[in-house]
Amino acid sequence: MTDSRAGTPTETPLLPVATPARTRAAVAELVCPHRPLALAAFAVMVGATAVGLLVQPLLGRIVDLAADRGSADAITTTAALLVAVAVAQGLSTGLGLSLMSRLGETTLARLRERFVERALELPLERVEKAGAGDLTARVTADVSLIAEAVRSALPELARSLLTIVLTLGALALLDWRFLLAALLAVPVQAATARWYVTRAIPLYAEQRSAGSVQQQQLLDTVGGSSTVRAFRLEREHIERVTGRSWSLVGLTMRGVRLVLGFYSRLHIAEYIGLAAVLGTGYLLVHDGSASIGTATAAALYFHSLFGPVNAALVLLDDAQSATAGLARLVGVTDEPPPPRPARPAVPESAEVTVRGVGHAYRTGHPVLHDIDLTVRHGERVALVGASGAGKTTLARLVAGIQPPTTGTVLIGGVPPTELGWSSRTVALITQETHVFAGPLADDLRLATPDATDDELRAALDRVDALAWAEALPDGLATVVGDGGHRLSGAQTQALALARLILADPPLVILDEATAEAGSAGARALEKAVARAVDGRTALIVAHRLSQAAAADRIVVMDAGRVVETGTHDELRVARGPYAALWKAWSDTRAPGADTLDDSSDTGGPG
Repeated sequence: MTDSRAGTPTETPLLPVATPARTRAAVAELVCPHRPLALAAFAVMVGATAVGLLVQPLLGRIVDLAADRGSADAITTTAALLVAVAVAQGLSTGLGLSLMSRLGETTLARLRERFVERALELPLERVEKAGAGDLTARVTADVSLIAEAVRSALPELARSLLTIVLTLGALALLDWRFLLAALLAVPVQAATARWYVTRAIPLYAEQRSAGSVQQQQLLDTVGGSSTVRAFRLEREHIERVTGRSWSLVGLTMRGVRLVLGFYSRLHIAEYIGLAAVLGTGYLLVHDGSASIGTATAAALYFHSLFGPVNAALVLLDDAQSATAGLARLVGVTDEPPPPRPARPAVPESAEVTVRGVGHAYRTGHPVLHDIDLTVRHGERVALVGASGAGKTTLARLVAGIQPPTTGTVLIGGVPPTELGWSSRTVALITQETHVFAGPLADDLRLATPDATDDELRAALDRVDALAWAEALPDGLATVVGDGGHRLSGAQTQALALARLILADPPLVILDEATAEAGSAGARALEKAVARAVDGRTALIVAHRLSQAAAADRIVVMDAGRVVETGTHDELRVARGPYAALWKAWSDTRAPGADTLDDSSDTGGPG
């Protein structure tokens, strides 16, 4: 697929999409546990539709009474029956739609749960390759589309289809020849539906994919706006957004033209069917085979099909779009969960052993080369190096986020991927800490759900965060996150450190966890980090050389290799890469300032 304006390919490696057969099977699996509710909803809707079909014969009865100059009492009785039918149909239809909505919402809730469950288990590298835009579009736009279909389109479609089937049956009861006349419209309608569906399904799937690409581009442009402005890339990014937007506009206009052609064919079918029913009624009344009232009822029956048929086919448009979104959700829910060990291994200690590790995100482009490293139990090791040295990648491998391409990573003799999901052996804290919407206390309890208020305060106090936490409008009950009180970068990182203390893992990996603090809060946050990791094995991707200087040992990386290791004093004396980094960093400071108080950067994420 290419952008219609920019002409550039949009080959984003998106997450999988389920086949139509698999999508139908997934819906059946979701509905199956609620079979009694589905049967009850269907039975009530059939009854409501059947009651409504009494309207046309009653109107025909009134026509016959008027033509034969029947009594006023007979007409009044028939009119009263019409009112009773309307009331009964309204009540039963309301109950049926309520039951169907309940079924749809219950099924949708279970689908959401499955999607979130699988999305959280997806390997991080898969999500990164697909881009946040694809996953975001599925969990927002696609879910909203399906939810709207469940709340309105699905009940209305079911009622329309029932009305069509039962109305055709009622025509047959009046006279089989009326049914044959009405069925003359069916070949045109069937051909129209087939023509539409074969074009709509791939078109809507392409629209959803193009929407994901557009959303990813918007996220990249808006999220990286500061970088875009810094490098004067505004025009290039505007052109990219414009190209992807015009690509989506082109697909949307194709959909509009498809719908217009769809309706023009339907009008031809309606004309053919109604003309045939009226002609049949004229002939039957002329030879005495049917009364004027019966012919009137037949014409009203067919005319009453215009609404349900058009509604069903209009909703078919919504159904195709919702089906395309549903296939994208099922594609994620069908992803096999990562393998879980039958018996999660228990590490002997928090010692980290890295042997012969190499890693490549893309084949032929390694970012780590033959890394050997040991972090002893209780030792605090800092990783330093220029941006792109491989520091973050090594930290991710030790954390078990992904396995290495070659070599082995062991924690207490156990690969991190075999520690089990419930293991609290390793904790990874990055500079991108998320603050969940809700009370601050609930955010802290994510680490330990049964923690008491005293334990929460003790954890905050240990990282020097208790004072500002209690100064919030409602203290620990203050709502933070989206829509709540906004926390600063330093406060957010302190919150992450407090969670770390509550979780109490023996091994901690900090990936530039103080990078968002800024110069003002850097020293205070570094002290908080030191308290949080005290007594634990720690692997620290150092954003500031003051962190490295305070570590038990420093490992210097360059171009994916370990080039130097030792204490701060040993490496400064050795006059190697670390000494050069330290000198460059120190030269940026004001004369006479305490070197370890500085917050200068040693390089971005590796």
